[in-house]
Amino acid sequence: MADTRLPDSLPAQALLARTVAAIRPADPDALAAARDRQQILTKPEGSLGRLEDLSIRLAGMSGRVPTPVPSHPVVGLFAGDHGVWAEGVSPDPQEITAQMAVNMAAGGAGVTVLARQMGAEVWVTNVGVAVDLPAGCGVREECIRHSTDDISRGPAMSVDEAVQALEIGIATADEAVAAGADILVTGEMGIANTTPASALISVFTNLSAADVTGRGAGAADDRHRHKVAVIERALQVNRPEADHPVEALAKVGGFEHGAMAGLILGAAAHRVPVVLDGVIACSSALLAAAIAPASVDFLVPGHAGAEPGITAALGVLGLPALLDLGMRLGEGSGAVLALPIVQASAHILNEMATFEDAAVTDIKVTGETGIPDAPDAAAAEEGDPA
Repeated sequence: MADTRLPDSLPAQALLARTVAAIRPADPDALAAARDRQQILTKPEGSLGRLEDLSIRLAGMSGRVPTPVPSHPVVGLFAGDHGVWAEGVSPDPQEITAQMAVNMAAGGAGVTVLARQMGAEVWVTNVGVAVDLPAGCGVREECIRHSTDDISRGPAMSVDEAVQALEIGIATADEAVAAGADILVTGEMGIANTTPASALISVFTNLSAADVTGRGAGAADDRHRHKVAVIERALQVNRPEADHPVEALAKVGGFEHGAMAGLILGAAAHRVPVVLDGVIACSSALLAAAIAPASVDFLVPGHAGAEPGITAALGVLGLPALLDLGMRLGEGSGAVLALPIVQASAHILNEMATFEDAAVTDIKVTGETGIPDAPDAAAAEEGDPA
């Protein structure tokens, strides 16, 4: 049985339970084979940095060397609203969530523009927007209910609703993989959703709200201080515990946080990589890791971003981000930009010649680096030839 922390009341036949039971760690034999191959490619060992590390991890995910090059990315983007918005934690009006969900489905948002460039599909799913969306707008309807409750005054949702959110994400991953997706990307939309994200990160990193809470989409100093105080109150009122992750989601999370965690669990069960974006996705990754620790083996942090919670979360997960462009848009935008790097790492492992194949002398055998020694400084000062 997989190492999990699911509610005792969850039936073994439930989608969440079955998915988590199917998750296994990275394949150790493929990891070893990829490491060995990286050491005999025509380059100094370690000279391609994180590309080498990522290629090894991809091999462990797929269980194969050569490893498949991801070519059909799908962004699972989930939209939801938050009762805590009423506490004034965001400078933006809540109706933007619904408006942007429709804009995303129509292809006009930042993430959809970038996704088109990268050849990725974007599936926008309503898991808890505060109002009904227009019929036929292109948004997939899986609305649990209109918005969570205010986490500063009580739980965001029931445990059953938390499981429902997770299972929507899992079902999305299942559908995407069945349709040919071989890499998934996390995406989200929800005004005020950095507030529950920071609360979840605080729970799973054991850091204070002040240490993990940033400015979201652009809060001023006074609003930022207020936001921290609201999160501290939410943690005090609800007492979420890292050892009970589904209950922690119910207490201080959001519907889109749960759905993204479900997408991660579904990806791990199918042994396909899932690329993370931003602080919301990082909070969901911590949640998924708390539910099924082996799911971490399938995470690829795409973008570091500007939020302190990202640094805290990735530190606990033990994974460095591939990019840091100072972005704070969210939506999945930074993760989509990282897709070519993921593909490049697989191409390097698969296609770069070995020293033997290319008839190149192995520098590890000769001890040579290919770089000539520097001229002797004293000789140069005396005018001696270098």
